[in-house]
Amino acid sequence: MIESYIAIEGPIGVGKTSLAEIIADKLNTRKVLEKFKDNPFLEGFYDDPDANAFQTQVFFLLQRYQQQQKEIRQLNVYQKGVVTDYMFEKDRLFASFTLKSQAENELYGHVADILEKDVVKPDLVVYLQADTSRLMKNIKKRGRKFEKGVTFDYIDVVNQRYQEFFVNYEDTPLLIINTNNIDFVENTEDLKELLDIIQKPIQGTKYFNPA
Repeated sequence: MIESYIAIEGPIGVGKTSLAEIIADKLNTRKVLEKFKDNPFLEGFYDDPDANAFQTQVFFLLQRYQQQQKEIRQLNVYQKGVVTDYMFEKDRLFASFTLKSQAENELYGHVADILEKDVVKPDLVVYLQADTSRLMKNIKKRGRKFEKGVTFDYIDVVNQRYQEFFVNYEDTPLLIINTNNIDFVENTEDLKELLDIIQKPIQGTKYFNPA
């Protein structure tokens, strides 16, 4: 049985994977990360979203479900929990604006409904926020080849959809962190403060907005 399951969420470029890796290292938890490089349709999606959205989303949906069953449910006895750089609902969030065809939406929704019945809910969701300009700066800095076609408008839509999704989110305890003015990768004080907050019991929704 999973003792503690933390899911890190937020728009593209906000630092989800970096924070998940840090938590896994500092708190001795298993890390389960998105394998975006395994998706053969992703680069094509950024080049031509309408032609590649459905296969991109279905691949991610099935991949994340497989990780749920094989990696998240099975916990190493020497580790205290598991941390992921996504939550399962993420895929449906993206599908809501990438799939333009009604038929594709209905088929995708049917498959997602079946799989979601067997998905473990996190004990805590950490939602990382940032301005779209900051996200674009981060994306450019990391220089992933397949992200060269990512536009400001697309990232802005993703950012807005995340904000809308979490406005009324009540499925699990939620920690919302504004990352515009912190650097938990390079600044040890920022990281320490962040880890202290994540490890404290959280009920409902809590906000962390450092100046």
